[in-house]
Amino acid sequence: MAQPPTSSASAPGRFDSALRELHPAYFAMVMATAAVSVAASLTGMPAVAKMLLAINIPAYVLLWLLFAARFLRHPKHALGDLSDHIRGPAYFTWIAATALLGSQLMSIVSREKAGVAMWALSVFLWMVLIYGVFTLIAVKRDKSDLKRGISSGWLLAVVATQSVSVLSALVCERSGSYQHLVAFLALTLWLFGGMLYVWLITLIFYRETFQKLDPSDITPPYWINMGAMAIATLAGVHLLSIADQAPLQPFVPFIRGMTLLFWATGTWWLPLLLLLEAWRYLVRRYPFSYNPLVWSAVFPIGVYTSCTARLAEVMGIAILRPIPRALVFFALALWIVAIIGWLRAVARLLRPSRTAASR
Repeated sequence: MAQPPTSSASAPGRFDSALRELHPAYFAMVMATAAVSVAASLTGMPAVAKMLLAINIPAYVLLWLLFAARFLRHPKHALGDLSDHIRGPAYFTWIAATALLGSQLMSIVSREKAGVAMWALSVFLWMVLIYGVFTLIAVKRDKSDLKRGISSGWLLAVVATQSVSVLSALVCERSGSYQHLVAFLALTLWLFGGMLYVWLITLIFYRETFQKLDPSDITPPYWINMGAMAIATLAGVHLLSIADQAPLQPFVPFIRGMTLLFWATGTWWLPLLLLLEAWRYLVRRYPFSYNPLVWSAVFPIGVYTSCTARLAEVMGIAILRPIPRALVFFALALWIVAIIGWLRAVARLLRPSRTAASR
């Protein structure tokens, strides 16, 4: 939830205020937890993977309840976010969280029926939110300039698309007579997601390199520059894994080449992002504080760990195998830091106000 107000308002008043400002990107918590859980499973930590799944399911349900309450209590704010250049793309986390939780259920505990249900919901959300948000922003009369309006948060559209592609590939083998259709959907989403990345990263890269960049501009969603390519790599690897059961065989050489290209692009971003973080916090002394966007930095590390492990396995690239084994601990550490920050934010929200305590 949003940072709780520090005034002496009553707890219900503080909660309602936090609900009004609840950031649509909060589903990134589910995305990050799913990504780290799958990474733990792929690197030989099944107990950790299942523990994170046990946390993720109620978190997903709770977020739906909170956002339903927000739409009922504060429809103007909730609907207004849909056409906002900054908060609007955050709604794409709803798609990605649904698809990634479905992938988590199928990969870790083999809940196939639940995975298929989550796949159907993620496809529905993709149709509604991708076209809804882009249409509302396109027809908006008063628009932001490039400096304020473009950020790496827009790449959540790519992450959402590739997440549905991943789950589609997992569902493919359970699709019966519809297997070819689901495989084709997985392929086309993967291709479209790759093209969408090219469109968006061009604007983002221009913003980063040709306009003034302040420490406040280096927000956690900048890690999605890498995370979008990591989830595209994971989707490509899943496509290769179903190529024999689906009509994808003619595309295998192309998929292999593009998957490696996506991984290389994501890997290129890693040192640059670390240097920008060092510049922000060590050179410019920018203060660190928890906000829901922090989860947008946890997710890319988790999914990069997973995609590297799967890439090494499927393509037989042995030199890559040590990377996920080491990186998974970094992903877990980031997740723990983020969850502690969230718990502290919730504790401040529920803490009795100074006025109430003095009565």
